[in-house]
Amino acid sequence: MSKRETYEARTEQLLLPIAQEAGVDIYDVEYVKEGSDWYLRAYIDKPEGVNIGDCETVSRALSDKLDAEDFIEDAYILEVSSPGLGRTLKKDKHLEKSLGMEVEIRLYKPLEKCKEFTGILKSFDAGQIIIETADKEMTFARKEIALIRLALDF
Repeated sequence: MSKRETYEARTEQLLLPIAQEAGVDIYDVEYVKEGSDWYLRAYIDKPEGVNIGDCETVSRALSDKLDAEDFIEDAYILEVSSPGLGRTLKKDKHLEKSLGMEVEIRLYKPLEKCKEFTGILKSFDAGQIIIETADKEMTFARKEIALIRLALDF
């Protein structure tokens, strides 16, 4: 397990009882470097959506736990937020909740001279994702997908 994966997993373990007490679900935890700064991000959600109070409550409790455990070597910025409307679908549990919804897929390399596709998420497994576009059903190998997220309708 990489340092990043270890930090994310340990943070998620610390976050679980905090999230349960606050009445929110853990959507994702990520530890990323942007520019010269490290960020530890916890994304929380609940059916009616999270508000600033939820984020503040979870952030304070998580910050205290992280300070007490002190397992992250680098200086980092802690952020707690909602995954947002156009949320990235990284895990199978995210895809499962999004079946039947419109998604955007970005590929690493063009397929049929295009790198971006939009359609209804029909199914997925460990190796592929299937969407129904306006024209046809399309199958994408998961390893070829750079990003999949919920489509935003404005």
